[in-house]
Amino acid sequence: MRTAELFKNGTVMSFEVFPPKPDDDIKGIYETLDGLSGLRPDFISVTYGAGGGANCSKTLTIASDIKNKYGIESVAHLPCIGLKRENVLEILQKFRENGIENILALRGDISAESFVPGDFSHADELIEFISQNGDFNILAACYPEGHPESKNTVEDIRNLRRKVDVGADQLVTQLFLDNDYFYAFRERTELAGINVPIEAGIMPVTNKKQIERMVKMCGVQLPGKFMTMIERYENNPVALRDAGIAYAIDQIVDLISQGVDGIHLYTMNKPYIAQKIYEAVFRLLPV
Repeated sequence: MRTAELFKNGTVMSFEVFPPKPDDDIKGIYETLDGLSGLRPDFISVTYGAGGGANCSKTLTIASDIKNKYGIESVAHLPCIGLKRENVLEILQKFRENGIENILALRGDISAESFVPGDFSHADELIEFISQNGDFNILAACYPEGHPESKNTVEDIRNLRRKVDVGADQLVTQLFLDNDYFYAFRERTELAGINVPIEAGIMPVTNKKQIERMVKMCGVQLPGKFMTMIERYENNPVALRDAGIAYAIDQIVDLISQGVDGIHLYTMNKPYIAQKIYEAVFRLLPV
């Protein structure tokens, strides 16, 4: 099923998981999926995972099992940095053979140490290529606070409009901790004529290292309310975990009250966190 169709039925709830590292046992991801599947998400996306292209087979296997064994629609992430057109065609064929209809098309992170030039420089080029070479539902990433490499929000929205024009069927945001950024972003998309569903990406922050990594990688702004929470509980891991879950619940309740199309929960492969949020928010939504 094309996941863009799910938004016709109301607020969408979806999860993200990541494959194990190349040297780790794949068994752990199925323990995660066992915990998440009972929460009845509309779909589960699978990142490319640690190890880059060498780990594509795990993404494919897990996405296939989510759909064919767990009976939940899946989305496979596909970053394009370093890929040739023939590589993408081979991957698309494997997706077809495994019944995967939904792809989150990304540029991917660029590493100065391991960068290998490919045929794609930006996500819109991959989106257009997929659109021209298969009947897939294509998801694309967007950034409520602006892409870290964009000069300004005008350029950022222009680039996003390009993704939609060449084939993106739905959007999912980078994580954010202040809903005002999302509401302002949503207004900009409406003014730009971007009319595909937009899911809000929410990551419950449960430890201090996670925060430091987020700031470094994503440039996400840390609101005063959030920092007060961190400073109060940073030396108590259990209290910080529970406070992070509560903060995410507060974000999600506010977003749903303001008519968000959907919530995409970055689970970090922790079913406990997803379950607590589900019990507080999603189980009350109409089915």
